[in-house]
Amino acid sequence: MSMTMTHQGSLRATVLALVLCAHALALWALLHSEAGRRLVAEVKPLFVNVIEDQPPPRPEPPKPRQEPPHPRPQPQKPAAPEPPILATEVPAPAPVFETPAPKEPPVIAPPSAPVAVAPPAPPKPEPLIPPSFGAAYLENPAPAYPLASRRFGEQGRVVLRVFVTAQGAPGKVELNTSSGFDRLDNTALETVRRWRFVPAKRGDEAVAAWVLVPIVFRIGD
Repeated sequence: MSMTMTHQGSLRATVLALVLCAHALALWALLHSEAGRRLVAEVKPLFVNVIEDQPPPRPEPPKPRQEPPHPRPQPQKPAAPEPPILATEVPAPAPVFETPAPKEPPVIAPPSAPVAVAPPAPPKPEPLIPPSFGAAYLENPAPAYPLASRRFGEQGRVVLRVFVTAQGAPGKVELNTSSGFDRLDNTALETVRRWRFVPAKRGDEAVAAWVLVPIVFRIGD
């Protein structure tokens, strides 16, 4: 190890000598030139210190960390009482008098037009019972079959329209549907004009009304 250190020391000395020679040559060149003279006059001298290689110092063991001493709690001084707040009297504001607005006259609605009341609806009329002519107590005779109609084979159905009065009499007798033969139609008209009827009724009151009377003529009856 000592030989290695000696070799390193001689090598370092040689390098140092070469550096010094280079600096000396450069300095000589500068001194012999005008620019070098100005530079020498302006530049401060450069000092080179040679530091020998020494082994690095051993690191010191870390010192134990010392904790700072805990401060002792100091008794707190009671806070000084705050000075009382003195209320100052504020002068009351001057009263403000409001003038009431004039009242508007009440709006009187015009009288409404009288509402027309509809008259009560009339009572519904009672149903009409039509006249009848088939009651046995009326004893209405059947029309006689004309002999000429039998001889010629005339037959058919006659419908008469009869206006029956409130007393039950045939007020009007009209031909509504003809049988096709005048003899049969006329016989039916003459017979019904002599009939009696039960008058039509509305409730308990007898009223006049129309009624249809069919009469059939058939040979062999």
